[in-house]
Amino acid sequence: MAKILIAYSTVDGQTRRICERLRQRLEALAHAVTLEQMRDDVVIDAAPFDKVIIGASVRYGKHRAHVRQFIAANAHKLDGKPTALFSVNLVARKSEKNTPATNPYLRKLLAEVGWQPQCAAVFAGRLDYALYGFWDRQIIRLIMKLTGGPTARDAKVEYTDWEQVDAFAQQCAAL
Repeated sequence: MAKILIAYSTVDGQTRRICERLRQRLEALAHAVTLEQMRDDVVIDAAPFDKVIIGASVRYGKHRAHVRQFIAANAHKLDGKPTALFSVNLVARKSEKNTPATNPYLRKLLAEVGWQPQCAAVFAGRLDYALYGFWDRQIIRLIMKLTGGPTARDAKVEYTDWEQVDAFAQQCAAL
């Protein structure tokens, strides 16, 4: 049994849903899992854990600053233990951009932080215009129009492949 930290950053809650699924799968394999959301008012220390999984959502083409800050603050601790990282973004709904090697957001994040996890994944997120404020809804609709995605104001699309999430949990357990 390993003590596993899942530290995540989320905007609309989909990354948290993925983290909760990972926790369920890992706990079913007898691991002790702690779920922590990265926020300005919280300092998360990776030291007490055997393994660390980082979940990072993307909004407007960028991972949140909390992710880079967590990695920087824990860099020497992350290098000494098994680690995994996953990115959640809507561009991953496209087959040519849904792997760690082909997803531009994950590749950019890893280049920025200068750190490489032992395991990485990219998951498509969820589109739900009802969750967004007025301006976010307009901007995301424009982005979807430009990229061939749904633009109906009531569109609600679950792009996350939950079997892929389950497979990632198995990879993390095997680290």
